Formats: sequence, structure tokens, C-alpha cells
Amino acid sequence: MLDTGSTGFMLLATSLVMLMTPGLAFFYGGLATKRNILGIMIQSFVSLGWTTVLWVAFGYSLCFSGGEGGIIGDFQKAFLNGISPTSMYSNGKIPEYVFFAYQMMFAIITPALITGAFVNRVSFKAYFIFLTVWQILVYYPFVHMIWGGGLLAQWGVLDFAGGIVVHVTAGFAALASVFYVKARVDKDSTPNSIPLVAIGSGLLWFGWYGFNAGSEVAVDFITSTAFLNTDIAASFATIAWLIIEWSREKKPKFVGLLTGSIAGLAAITPCAGFVPVWASPIIGTVAGLVCYGAVQFKNKMKWDDALDVWGVHGVGGVLGSILLGVFATKTVNAAGADGLLFGDSSFLVKQTVTVIGTAIYAFVFTYVMLVIINLITPVKVDDDAQKGGLDAALHGEKAYDEGVL
Repeated sequence: MLDTGSTGFMLLATSLVMLMTPGLAFFYGGLATKRNILGIMIQSFVSLGWTTVLWVAFGYSLCFSGGEGGIIGDFQKAFLNGISPTSMYSNGKIPEYVFFAYQMMFAIITPALITGAFVNRVSFKAYFIFLTVWQILVYYPFVHMIWGGGLLAQWGVLDFAGGIVVHVTAGFAALASVFYVKARVDKDSTPNSIPLVAIGSGLLWFGWYGFNAGSEVAVDFITSTAFLNTDIAASFATIAWLIIEWSREKKPKFVGLLTGSIAGLAAITPCAGFVPVWASPIIGTVAGLVCYGAVQFKNKMKWDDALDVWGVHGVGGVLGSILLGVFATKTVNAAGADGLLFGDSSFLVKQTVTVIGTAIYAFVFTYVMLVIINLITPVKVDDDAQKGGLDAALHGEKAYDEGVL
């Protein structure tokens, strides 16, 4: 029977997750240089349209239809075949239409996360091909294997809202793209608008309540736990990053504070509805410190991940997914598992093995895919386009009237 409260909440959660993609565009757009604002923002916004087309055509079906215990689903629900306005999601509380839309918003934002790594280097045509193929051959299989009753779900792997499915896959795909396209001609990554970064960060944090709490797909005690865990972890990560950067650089940095919040949100994502509230400050603090260290390591290695996608999303997702294997408890969620602290070390092993395997697959596949795309159309723009900025070179537009600035 339809649960109107859960249905209303899930419609709201779907809207919140949709808002995260424009929020990401603002976050990345503010971090980019002035000549590349539109080039990075359009890569997020185009996913709103094109991913929806793919999801309606066959994406949802490949993720959530058939293929029990396997790697990918089937085409039984392609073009919403067999789904009517009165069809119910498997929990019996919300229409399947609502679940379809909710999961579509996850599919939209995941490939968009990768774009911050290769800002000012990749052509729009190559990105459009990348957006299509990467979803079909990386994102869809992991959604099915973990959330669609596939191989990893049957093995006992858990991911409440996307630590593995979203952040590990996107983070390590981002690192592979950096290795492939190599450094920018001009590595100056001074943000053009920190206020725009703050707006984007705020929208992401706001939307993340729908991202995490909504992943319970109902309104119950687990929903409230996931909501609170999300906010606490993000807050502790924010302060941890602020303090360590302040102590090292002798000044409190606003961009660092904002980046720390995203690290905490990424790390709590797989854990939100499976761990007790007392664990979220630990997860958030560790995320702030470890992700800050990952960014510093990236800088030392001279990997030109322009907007720190690997260090924040990739490492944050890895960390959270492994810590889930430590802090998870069935007293919080009976459908979950008991982690290391509650007597089951095997669950930690499963989480760790899955994270490593996911990272390797996402990295290798992305690198090979970029090699193949380059045979079809050049992936990397030429030096002149980089120097002049992609806004003008690829899109014939500019973000600001030069007479104003």
C-alpha cells in the first residue's frame, strides 16, 4: 500500500540530489580559472539531459532489472517497459516511478564528478563520448552488482548511498584521466570566484541530505540516523581540514574548509545508514585529515588533478567504505552487517577487497577508454586552446563581460 509520507519524502530527496549537479557545476566553476568556467560547468549540466535519455532508454533496466547475482541486468524494463503509474517499488511503500527518478539523479552526478580532474584539457566531443560509455560500462555494472541484487550484493558487500558505486568509481576514473591527458599547459588553478565555490559547496551539502537519508527509500529510524550522521561527519571533516591547513600554512583557508566538508560527505556516504551516530565524528575527522594528506601527496607527485577529485572523492569513498567494515552494526540497521568492532572481521575483508577491485577496474577501464576515444576524436585540446581557455575555443562564449571585471 502506498506510503504517502515516504513517497513525499522521496520526491523531496530526488529533488535534493538533482540540485547537487548544478551545485557541483558552481563548485567546479568557481574553482576553475576565469577562461574555463563555462567549459567545466557545461560538462555537469549536459549530464542532466543526456544521462536522463540513457536512463530512460536502458540504464535503469540494466541496473535494476534481472541479472540476479550477476554483473549487469537485462533490458526487460527498457523505456520503462512494464512500469505503470501504479507500479510499486519492491519495498511496497513508494511508486517505482519515484525510485526510477531518484536513482537517475545518482547516475547524473557521478560522471560529472570526474570532470574536475581534467578541467581545461578535454574537448567537449570527447567528453560526450566519455560520459556515455563510462556510465554504461563502469557505473551501471557497479550499481547492479551492489544495489540491484548482483554479484557483490550477494557476497555481502554494503554501500548505503554510493561510497563505492559513486565516489570510488569516479575518483579513480578521475586519476586515470589525469594520467592520460597529463598536465595543463598553464597549471595556474587560482579560483576565479571563491564565493561561487561557497554557493556550490552549500548546495552540495544541502543536497547530500537527500543523497544519504533518501537512500533508505522510506521514512523510518534509519532515515533519521543517516541524516544526522551526514551532517556530523561533514562538520567534523570541515573543522579537521581547517585546523590542519591552518597549522601548516598559518592562515585559515576558506577553500580548504569547503573542500574538507566535501571530503567528510564523501566518506560518510557508504556508512550513513549502517553505523551508530557516535562513529560519524570519527569518520568525519579521519576523512578531513586523510583527504588533506591525499591532496598534499598528489601535489608532491605533480599529478595535475586540478580540482582534487581523486584526493577528495576517490580517497574519501575508499576510506568511508573501509571504515564501514569497522563501524557497521545490525543494531542500527538489521539489513546491514556487523563490522570489525562488533565481531565480524570478514565483513571488513569483503569491503576492502571490493574497494581495491573497484578502484583498479575504474582506473584501468577509464584509461583504456580514453585511448580508444582518442582514435575517434582527439581527447586533449591543443596548447592554443588551453592558453586561450575552453570557453572561447570550444563554446564561443564567456562567463563574464570583460568590461565589468
